[in-house]
Amino acid sequence: MRGRLIDRRSFIRASGAAFLAGLTPRSLMALERADAVYAAGFMDRDGNYGMALVSEQGTIIDRIDLPDRAHGLAASKSTGMVAAFARRPGTFVFVYDMNGRQAPVIITANEDRHFYGHGKFSPDGRLLYASENDFDNRRGVIGIYDATAGFERIGEFPTYGIGPHDLTVSDDGSVLIAANGGIETHPDFGRTKLNLDHMEPSLALIDAKTGALMEKHGLSPELSQLSIRHADTCADGRIWFACQYQGPRNDLPPLIGSLKRGEDLNLITLPEDVTEGLANYVGAIAVNRHDGLVAATSPKGSSYVILDADTGALVSQKRFDHASAVASASHGFAVSNENGLFLQTRSDVAWDQHAIRLKGKA
Repeated sequence: MRGRLIDRRSFIRASGAAFLAGLTPRSLMALERADAVYAAGFMDRDGNYGMALVSEQGTIIDRIDLPDRAHGLAASKSTGMVAAFARRPGTFVFVYDMNGRQAPVIITANEDRHFYGHGKFSPDGRLLYASENDFDNRRGVIGIYDATAGFERIGEFPTYGIGPHDLTVSDDGSVLIAANGGIETHPDFGRTKLNLDHMEPSLALIDAKTGALMEKHGLSPELSQLSIRHADTCADGRIWFACQYQGPRNDLPPLIGSLKRGEDLNLITLPEDVTEGLANYVGAIAVNRHDGLVAATSPKGSSYVILDADTGALVSQKRFDHASAVASASHGFAVSNENGLFLQTRSDVAWDQHAIRLKGKA
């Protein structure tokens, strides 16, 4: 099933006059020529953090300052809002209105919570979900924010696990999908992982109306140190997920898997040399619905792989120094790295680990 793309004219119309008026002539020209636009976090040469709008050639169209380092991003096709989530254990979400109808909003985490770096809008754009740490109670939660009321926090659901990282939503908005990394952390100890000897990774499917657990899929004991970190979905509802291994370096566990509701987790066995090339660490994963492909990057392995989204068969493995973000493109994928490359264009920034395609994706 093909995803729906919105072309550059639709994007420009949707972006609004206020946004366009703030662009330099060079940026406006780049936007007008772009067939696709991405959002990605970065750090500049002076150590400042921001979010950039990037064309499909990798050209930076515009830069937006952020208060600190961002990690994951989310966008609402319905409202034009883009959210950048602070890197764990950060305490802010920066929300930017692409339509220029309101000033940016900064969401601050509750005192007894911090963000895990990811979140997602509901399909109608009325709610923003964020993965959070209830650190005093050693549990993951999904913070719920009302986008129609200044992003006021209106509640939370459990993720039924520890250390939730990525978070996504089914196309119809009925199911929240939490990638529970299984790693316990506490802000008093920064980014230190406190339970590597008894991790509890899982993928949880949660009713978006009630917060009730619909399905929870854990890993076998021998794979308990395989932290489930990131996820994306196919048009048929299949969930693709990516892992980071916290065990011995010479182990070669599978790092990529898929799940259909009502079935068991399906971990993909790749050729040994391909798995070695991922260096036990997948940093990002993305599905291209148009092409029926899924891609996963490894900054530690300086490579990324492309799989068939239906069968999991390996399509290709590519070398790409310090590969970081990946997002669907009109055909294939847009991949960036920490050395400033986005596709084949180099900029004077270090791209962070995630990027999203705005106004629709393949």
